Amino acid sequence: MRLDLFLANSGRIPRRTQAKQACEQGLVEVGGKPAKPATSVQVGQEITLRTGMSVRTYRILQLPQRPVARKLRDEYTELLSSEHV
Repeated sequence: MRLDLFLANSGRIPRRTQAKQACEQGLVEVGGKPAKPATSVQVGQEITLRTGMSVRTYRILQLPQRPVARKLRDEYTELLSSEHV
């Protein structure tokens, strides 16, 4: 699954276009390396998001095929760390 699609479907970034822009600006890393929007992601990988004043690292638990409800987001990603910069 594409990284930008995963971020949008899992609800970690509200829209796919915003996810694409975040990747292009270098705000998203997969496995500790900057990732492009088309980067393929798999279950078990770690994703780091830099949004606003926070840096959050998630582990992918499942790949959602369509956008998930807010209350189900934790079934698709596990928060590993969260820092305020």
